Amino acid sequence: MQASRELSRLRIIGGRWRGRKLAFAPVPGLRPTPDRVRETLFNWLMPVLPGARCLDLFAGSGALGIEAVSRGAAHCTLVERDPRAAAVLRAQLARLGSHAIEVVQADAGDWLRGAAVPCDIVFLDPPFSSGLLQPCLDLLERRGWLAPQAWIYLESGCDVRPVLPEHWVWHREKQAGQVCYRLARRNATAAPVQDAAG
Repeated sequence: MQASRELSRLRIIGGRWRGRKLAFAPVPGLRPTPDRVRETLFNWLMPVLPGARCLDLFAGSGALGIEAVSRGAAHCTLVERDPRAAAVLRAQLARLGSHAIEVVQADAGDWLRGAAVPCDIVFLDPPFSSGLLQPCLDLLERRGWLAPQAWIYLESGCDVRPVLPEHWVWHREKQAGQVCYRLARRNATAAPVQDAAG
């Protein structure tokens, strides 16, 4: 693993690990979700987090998946392609002493083509220039990765608005600078609600 002085840091902002600082590998394209965005996202998810099974694709720093377990999710799988980032994630989880989070070093698209375990919440935050957001949405739906009423978080540049698979609806949407972050729900029956950008 890299020397600690070469690592970047973030902090968990809620739950049992609130205030804990985590290191992550500063690999190209890795862009942790900012504190303010994470706080908003987990306010949205608060009613459905307890006991949820989560999947954090393009995990990077692990901020979203670790925050989810800190706030009561039962389990989260972190999928990260970069070997340095995956190694740092494993080291951070060892320090936390958590057995509710696993790290898988794999390409997200390849991994989604494998045997599926339905998840209640999925975090999707690929590198903005990768073009991977839409293919992953389609794979999540087609390959059986989603529980019937799953929630899907999407983070992208504001020039991108993915097309949702059938039976999904937009539930929340906000903007922070040039970043748009959205929450979709699968098979939701209620009318979608959209926040004003800001």
